[in-house]
Amino acid sequence: MPCCLAAPHALLRALHSAARRGTAQARHPHDPDHDHAPDAVSAVNLELVTLTEDRAVITWHTGVAGSDDGFGRMLPAVTEGEVVYGTHPAHLNRTAAEDRDTAHHYVELTDLEPGQTYYYQARSRGSAATPTPLHLVKGNAVGTSLHGFGTHAGPYSFTTPQPPPGRHLLSIALCNDLHLGETTAGLVTGMPLMRGISQRLGLGPYPEIMGRALVEEAHLRGARLLLAAGDISAGGAPRDLSEARRLLDGFGTHGQDYFVVRGNHDRRGRQGPHDGEREDNFLDAFPADGRGSDGDGPAYFARDLGGLRVLGLDTYEKRGNGAGSGGLSDEQLAWFRADVRAHKDQPTVVFGHHPLTVRHSPFPVTSGQRLNRRQARAILDAYAAAPGVFLHHAGHTHRNKRTLLPQARHVTLQEVGAVKEYPGGFCLLRIHTGGYALNYYKTSSAPAREWSERSRRVAAGLWPQYALGRSVRDRNSVTPRDLSGITPAAARMSAVPG
Repeated sequence: MPCCLAAPHALLRALHSAARRGTAQARHPHDPDHDHAPDAVSAVNLELVTLTEDRAVITWHTGVAGSDDGFGRMLPAVTEGEVVYGTHPAHLNRTAAEDRDTAHHYVELTDLEPGQTYYYQARSRGSAATPTPLHLVKGNAVGTSLHGFGTHAGPYSFTTPQPPPGRHLLSIALCNDLHLGETTAGLVTGMPLMRGISQRLGLGPYPEIMGRALVEEAHLRGARLLLAAGDISAGGAPRDLSEARRLLDGFGTHGQDYFVVRGNHDRRGRQGPHDGEREDNFLDAFPADGRGSDGDGPAYFARDLGGLRVLGLDTYEKRGNGAGSGGLSDEQLAWFRADVRAHKDQPTVVFGHHPLTVRHSPFPVTSGQRLNRRQARAILDAYAAAPGVFLHHAGHTHRNKRTLLPQARHVTLQEVGAVKEYPGGFCLLRIHTGGYALNYYKTSSAPAREWSERSRRVAAGLWPQYALGRSVRDRNSVTPRDLSGITPAAARMSAVPG
């Protein structure tokens, strides 16, 4: 969770109440992640995570009915899982099942038809799964309509979108907030009752588990490029950044197959040996030119990749302890505006850690959750005069949220949930000649699914109301757009410095 995140007045009572329950119940020495195989199970936390024109990913959790893990939640129950579905709510005549028993269920429906409405029910050992409640944000975790709500476990429904027009060119993984080196998720400054969530004893560090799962899943989903939008480390320590570099090198070559920008947690370090200098461990690990650096160059860059222009922003190019709004230097902002103006018609993706705006948050929007207001307006003004820019990817908020602003409605502002904790994944950008799709995927490895479920307890269990996305559209969308100037070779080319 971002260190600047504050709890809203509307949620304070719920948070404190949940935290008190956890404090009281924690006196009972249960192992909350010890797996059980009981006769009676309860299936909960149903979520329609990914929805494309021909597939859907559905997840849920099974627990021992009537049990308590010490935090007010059920003990995990290992059992089978299946999704029954069809094109009529009374005829769920197709089945997709998992290949192994688990408490952390992940079922992918394939060979769906574009533009078709499907009805489905997820179940384990005869128990139908109930949705993740998003009542505080008036959201819908399980479908594109309200069908099935108000009944016992559905069936729920979704309508598949049409695919992006034209021929597929390439896919890019968009990710952020790996936080290598972090040991406790969900600590909130100023709220002593808000206990963080740590990894189960005997298991590996969760940022490393989730980082490895990211690389594996991005490859599995066909990503040819990867853009990591900041907070690669928990505090900018050389050891953590080196481990992040090792993990991301599993995807490919830095500066060619994947690109990284700085977040507030990757800020410059302590005072250097010369007056006015500060160590920059981030640039030592991830030089902007992709070849090598003495740590004193800029951490922002532009690259041409087969007709696609990629701009990486350093949104914490400032002094500070990581709190407060993001900020660009005057030099970087001038460079950015000039570059966008010079390539205003070229298809362009911009990525940086801090979002330009934070809309519809159940948490109050503090300055620390976004980029400096004046600079955000300047960037939007640049977009308004640059029809080639089509996507701005940001992290920092640890949530899935799609925003369109009237100043530049042709640019999708996409916040992406953190890699390192629930919901735990990345967004796949699929570029076609006539448009693009954005689809969020949870990482699916068994250790990643276990940690994702454990870390949903962040914010006293209210974290899904913020992080998942209020609607399926916040994490899955299709936008028609002429992108025919991009070539399929984009992901195979060496990056040409802009």
